Amino acid sequence: MPSVTPSTAFLFPGQGSHTAEMRDEVAAARPDLLALALDVVGDDPFARVDDGTRFAQPAIYCASVVGFERLREADATAVAYAGHSLGEVAALVAAGALSAEDGLRLVATRGRLMQESGERAGDGSMLALLGKGAADHAPAIADAAGLTVANDNAPNQVVLSGAKDAFEAAGEAAAEQGLRTVPLPVTGAFHSPAMAGARPELEAALAAIDFRPPAVTVLSSITTGPFDDMRARLADALTMPVRWRETLLALRAQGVERFVETGPGKVLTGLVKRTVPDAEALTAEQLLEGAHA
Repeated sequence: MPSVTPSTAFLFPGQGSHTAEMRDEVAAARPDLLALALDVVGDDPFARVDDGTRFAQPAIYCASVVGFERLREADATAVAYAGHSLGEVAALVAAGALSAEDGLRLVATRGRLMQESGERAGDGSMLALLGKGAADHAPAIADAAGLTVANDNAPNQVVLSGAKDAFEAAGEAAAEQGLRTVPLPVTGAFHSPAMAGARPELEAALAAIDFRPPAVTVLSSITTGPFDDMRARLADALTMPVRWRETLLALRAQGVERFVETGPGKVLTGLVKRTVPDAEALTAEQLLEGAHA
């Protein structure tokens, strides 16, 4: 009896998914993209990936594009794509909505604006809520502390954004619910109203890009539905929460049985396992190794 390929979605990671080897992988597969990254960032983003979102975002974007191109060269296909925050740009590039070069320029601008906004505010950051029921309790904890739910990643992992001096109160409220908190090493209250000052310049960058209808359905992690107005949704992502858990559930409800993370890293693979445990979750490397086994 012939095997049936499960309905697959490709996932494109966001910040925090960098790996030590990703520069070498980009240099080998897309030296042109590496050269452009050095030019538009004004420095080597891979060497400075830990120095802020200005560097991390372009580096991870390039590695994610290369990871997708490896899948495409192996004739791996998917019925839908989705990206986590930064990963939305790579997902739209993979679907043919804009060029890889325009995507890199956009990501470099986005990362710089987010870092500058955070540095201007000075007191903003992000706090992870971890533990059973985190997604259920996060809205009340955030409201009580004057914070914003920024990333609803999985049932047991939610990230809050806002002023760092509110983190103690949020931590106390979280502990009452059996949750633990971990401050994240970021310099801004991302995916919150604190990023509103970056929107005009990002909108100008988006207006200069030639967008085309995507050849594959790409779900927005802001609306959890297919991208409609790509410029507006990408601008919205600066200040609105990433609804990743709901995005995965929406894909599963549409019949997706296998989720493949394009790379780098395996952060999203872990979030899939926690959110839709009845689906298959694997990295691009695991998929390719299986295909060649």
